[in-house]
Amino acid sequence: MADTKYIFVTGGVSSSLGKGIIAASLAKLLQARGFRATIQKLDPYINVDPGTLNPYEHGECYVTEDGAETDLDLGHYERFLNVNTSQANNVTTGRIYQSVIEKERRGEFLGKTVQVVPHITNEIKERIQILGKNGDYDIVITEIGGTVGDIESLPYIEAVRQLKWELGDDNALVIHLTLVPYLSAAGELKTKPTQHSVKTLMESGIKADILVCRTEHELSDDIRRKLAIFCNVRQEAVIQSIDARTIYDVPNMMLKEGLDTVTMKKLDLPTDSTPNLDRWNQFLKRHKNPKAEVHIGLIGKYVELQDSYKSILESFIHAGAENEVSVKVEYIHSEFINDSTIHNKISHLDGVLVAPGFGERGIEGKIDAVRYARENNLPFLGICLGMQMAVIEFARNVLKLKGANSSEMDPDTKHPVIDLMADQKEVTHKGGTMRLGAWDCELSKKSVIHDAYGKDMISERHRHRYEYNNKYKEQLENAGMLSTGINPETKLVEVIELADHPWFVGVQYHPEYKSTVASPHPLFVSFVKAALEYSEKRQSAKMAQK
Repeated sequence: MADTKYIFVTGGVSSSLGKGIIAASLAKLLQARGFRATIQKLDPYINVDPGTLNPYEHGECYVTEDGAETDLDLGHYERFLNVNTSQANNVTTGRIYQSVIEKERRGEFLGKTVQVVPHITNEIKERIQILGKNGDYDIVITEIGGTVGDIESLPYIEAVRQLKWELGDDNALVIHLTLVPYLSAAGELKTKPTQHSVKTLMESGIKADILVCRTEHELSDDIRRKLAIFCNVRQEAVIQSIDARTIYDVPNMMLKEGLDTVTMKKLDLPTDSTPNLDRWNQFLKRHKNPKAEVHIGLIGKYVELQDSYKSILESFIHAGAENEVSVKVEYIHSEFINDSTIHNKISHLDGVLVAPGFGERGIEGKIDAVRYARENNLPFLGICLGMQMAVIEFARNVLKLKGANSSEMDPDTKHPVIDLMADQKEVTHKGGTMRLGAWDCELSKKSVIHDAYGKDMISERHRHRYEYNNKYKEQLENAGMLSTGINPETKLVEVIELADHPWFVGVQYHPEYKSTVASPHPLFVSFVKAALEYSEKRQSAKMAQK
C-alpha cells in the first residue's frame, strides 16, 4: 500500500471551468481535517515554463519561493492552503520532453528507441510522485491542464491511467470537472456534454470516480441520477459546483456537497473528523461585510485580462478583509494616460498601484501616474517595474536629470537610474535567467515599510533583470527619495520611499505572491489602510466645505 494518496483532477467539455479552484478547495477541506495536502499542476503546453509567455496568453506568471516561474493556479493553491509550493508543483510538456531528451543524449536509455510510451509517460509518473515520496504530504492532488480529448493532454491521461492501476483503487482516484449547460430556449439543463466527456475519458482507459458539475442552476435529483447512471458513478459522487459570489465560497460549497467525504471514503481514509474552517469563515465574514469602501487605480498595460494581475487582485481582497474595507480596483491602461487625461482618470481615487511588467510600451503613462501621486500626496505603491518608474520620475522631475530612464527602455540614456544587473549582461536565453525567488531585505527603522512589516529583516520573491542603479543613490537620497530596504548580500536597493509623503512606497520585489487568506500581506494591508485614511480625510474636507 502506498503511503501517500493521489487525486487527479481532469476537465471536460470546456476550458476555464475552475479545476484549480476545485482542487484548491478540496485540498483546503482535507487540510482542515488534519491531512497534509499539496497540489501540483501539469500543463500540456510545450513551453518549458510560463516565464516567456505574454500575460495575454496565459495570465500572470507566478513565482515560488525557490524561484520557479509557474502557472497562476499555484497562486490559488498557496492562497487557499497557506503552504509554499515549489518547482515540483508545476510541470509542463516542455520540461518533460527536455528532461527525456537530455537523458537520451547522456545515453541513459541504453540505445532503446525513445517513445511517448513508456519514456514520456514514465517521466510524467516520476514527476507526479516526487512530492508524494518526500514524506511531507498525506495527499497529493494533481490538476491536469487542458480538456480531455486534446491531443496535448493524451500523454498525461495515459500516465494517470498507468499510475492509478499501479497504486491501486484505495490510493488513487480521478475527479472529472465538467460543464452542465443551461439552454434557455429549452428551459433545461443538458447532461449530454458531460456524458460525452466522460465517454472520451473512458476511451483512454480512465473511469471517473467523482463528477464535479459546473452549472448556473441547481442540479435536481433526477439530473444527478441520470448523470450517475450514464457516467458510471455513484449518485453521491455527482457534485454540484454552482456559480459562486467569490472563489472563497467554494470550499464551503464543496463541504455542503460532500466532496471531501466522498473523496475520503474512496481513498479509505477516516471520515470521523470535522473540518475546522473557523479562520476561513472569519475572513469570509469580513470580506462580505465591509464597513467602508476605497477605490484603487491599478495602472498597467495588460488590464484587458484580469488574470494578468491575479495575485495583486487577490492581495487586495485579503488586505481589504483585514481592514474591513471593500477595495474597488479600477483598471487604467497606462498607454491612455497623458497630461490631458490624467486628472479624470486618477483624481477621484484613494490610492494608485503601478503594476509590474516588461518593455517600453505604456511606461510614460506610468511615470505620469507616479508624478500625480507624488505631487498630490496620494497613497502610492509601485511593484517591480512600478518601483523603477517611481525612481525614473523622481530623477527626471526632482533631480532634473533630463532623459533619465531605464536602460531596458533606452539603452543610450545618459542617466540610467535603472540599469541591467552585471550578471545579466551576458545572458542570451530569456527563460529562467532573471533574479528569481526569495531574497532577503533589511529594512530601515522609522520607515513606512518597517511599520508595515514590524520587523527588521524580510524575505520576498523577485522576478526581474534590471535594478536600481546605486551610482545615483546619494543624489536620490539627498533629494528625498529614501532607500529603506537593502539586500544585505548584494547591497542592491529593494525599497524606496519619499521623506515628505504620507504613504509612497516602491518595492523591487513582488509582495503579491505571498499574500494568503490566512496571512494577508502586510504591505497591502498597510497600503489599503493608507487609502482608507486618505478617503476619510477627503470626505471630512468635503463635509467641512458644505
